[in-house]
Amino acid sequence: MRLWETYYTATSLDDAVKLLDQYKKRARIIAGGTDLIVEIEHGARAPEVVIDVTRVGGLDAIRQDPDGTVHLGPTVTHAQAAASPLLQEHALPLAQACWWVGAPALRNRGTVVGNLVTASPANDTITALVALDASVTLRSVRGDRTGKLIQFYEGVRRTRLASDEMVVDIAIPAQTGKRQGVYLKLGLRQVLAIAVTNVAIVLNRDGSGSITDARIALGSVAPTIVRALEAEAALIGASLTDATIEKVAALALNAAHPIDDVRGSAWYRREEVSALVRRGLESLRSGEVRLGLPQPEHMVKLWGQTRRWPRLSGPTIAHHVDGDEPIQAVVNGQNVTVHGANGKTLLRMLREDLGLVGSKSGCEEGECGSCTVWLDGIAVLACMTPAPRAHGASIQTIEGLTTDGELHPVQQAFVNADAVQCGYCTPGFVMSAAKLLEEIPNPDRAQIKTALSGNLCRCTGYYKIISAVEQAAQKQAAQKQAAEKQGAET
Repeated sequence: MRLWETYYTATSLDDAVKLLDQYKKRARIIAGGTDLIVEIEHGARAPEVVIDVTRVGGLDAIRQDPDGTVHLGPTVTHAQAAASPLLQEHALPLAQACWWVGAPALRNRGTVVGNLVTASPANDTITALVALDASVTLRSVRGDRTGKLIQFYEGVRRTRLASDEMVVDIAIPAQTGKRQGVYLKLGLRQVLAIAVTNVAIVLNRDGSGSITDARIALGSVAPTIVRALEAEAALIGASLTDATIEKVAALALNAAHPIDDVRGSAWYRREEVSALVRRGLESLRSGEVRLGLPQPEHMVKLWGQTRRWPRLSGPTIAHHVDGDEPIQAVVNGQNVTVHGANGKTLLRMLREDLGLVGSKSGCEEGECGSCTVWLDGIAVLACMTPAPRAHGASIQTIEGLTTDGELHPVQQAFVNADAVQCGYCTPGFVMSAAKLLEEIPNPDRAQIKTALSGNLCRCTGYYKIISAVEQAAQKQAAQKQAAEKQGAET
């Protein structure tokens, strides 16, 4: 199955918008692709052309203007946003929302802008950004236009984005006064969960603790993200007493008009709106607003020592499905040239064209982790990554972890700890764990669980897998200590 006809790797923003102007409705911008590839696989979208903007320099920047306004570029990933000290300080609800998207390898590809453009009312980041009063800037060859994010949506998965436009900026107003915010989400599981309901609250208080401004956004309870205007009005001039919190939690229900679906009934969603608003206001009152969000220096990202995708210079590259343009990459340390993979995912290219079958095809929706590989040193899901994205990149698979025939410490620990049963999921677990130990040599158990949260196993209870990672960490620490001792002696 071919996913598209032509895959463009844009090397400038001007090239990207010119291509959109040329193809219009026949084209889609791709960055992470974690939504778009699933939509294409399921037949929900059928773009002839996709335009990859991840190699354009500077689009993954998170920055702050002199006036305090915070900006996110169009290729900022959920992982970058969650780990950003700037966002954790000035836009905490967004950092929290990004942390609760998917699992590490999925967050390393999925982008905040992609989440906004998908326009699902259950998406995490939209709710947070609406509460933060964010604006978006759209660009085409006709110029730029900027508007409030909440006005960007017309209905379920429908936006005001024209076919020749792309989102080039998210702007969050400067934090003024004693502004605090929080994001809360209810899912059916702890990770890889679509929100049953989510809530974001942002309050501004004066020196006496009286509320001068309030914004409460609700997700997954209407065709679009909505604001609880009556609840907001009840907060103005008040302080967060028990009575105020109960009143506001009840008033928030007036903005919720949920439906019954497979994740929850309308009645349940309404009950949870009230509960989440109450819990959020209580956390704002107590000042305990992080709600489990790790500090940036302790956050598991599965980046290793890498921080940025390498950009490409020169003319925009076109990979035609029926053309003979090769994908040239470094795979497991070897230069490879692949023909005929321009319309595939990276997973299919690895397995079908390069014979590297260690990366497994499981869910092909980004939920099982069996296809985890390293793209330019960062853990990603090969089933969610276009094959042409590998052009000019470095890929490492499970086959490339051994050195001179010697197993990687994580591989050996899996053997020693009997952490393998059928083995189908094992390559993904090993790749995630090995990247974790590169990033955090001595992880605690919570960090190990986070690193492996995107990897599913049908055979075990996970205990031996976690134990294997702990053993590998201990072995690496002992080896490092021995090497340092030997170096000191010589």
